[in-house]
Amino acid sequence: MKLGSLLIAAILSNPLYCHAQDKAPADRPSLPETSAPPASDTAKAPADSYVIGASDMIAVTVFKEPTLSGSLLVRPDGMISMPLLGDVKASGKTPLELADEITVKLKKYVQDPNVTVILNQNNSKIVYLMGEVGKPGPIAMTPGMTLLQAIATAGGLSPFANSKKIYILRNSSGKQEKIPVQYKQALKGDSSRNLILNTGDTIVVP
Repeated sequence: MKLGSLLIAAILSNPLYCHAQDKAPADRPSLPETSAPPASDTAKAPADSYVIGASDMIAVTVFKEPTLSGSLLVRPDGMISMPLLGDVKASGKTPLELADEITVKLKKYVQDPNVTVILNQNNSKIVYLMGEVGKPGPIAMTPGMTLLQAIATAGGLSPFANSKKIYILRNSSGKQEKIPVQYKQALKGDSSRNLILNTGDTIVVP
């Protein structure tokens, strides 16, 4: 009687075991659907948006060509001088655009040139702060930099600053223009008082 009961129990448990084995693989195909895409598909290089200007210092590197590589100052006429190529227009171009142009020009002299251009010093897009600020002197401009952003970058106003008499000196058509600043109104959120700066502006804080 006991032996018969054991045989019946074994027969009944076998289909349940097989069903569990059949069910597990059915769940597995859904795993790849939730997996992340390869890193190469999602990674993107930052935009190369900086426009080179006169007085900027750039580094031109030609792979395996050290005599054609080096740091170069963009002259006031916007040109740089390179071996083999002579003068090349740099101002008005992004580093990527300039690298592409140099690559095309070098193909006459170098097989498959690999050129990179990097901005070493931003000297063309500068504003100056004078007087009662944390760090007087030149600061590099960012696109669309405003009065408040420039003052903040310079460490803010000192405790002795006269915020009612701040002004901007700007060269316009060869003439220097004095622009009064309403600093407190700009701080309160009046965007019309938070002036957008031009290259070469000088902010004077008495």
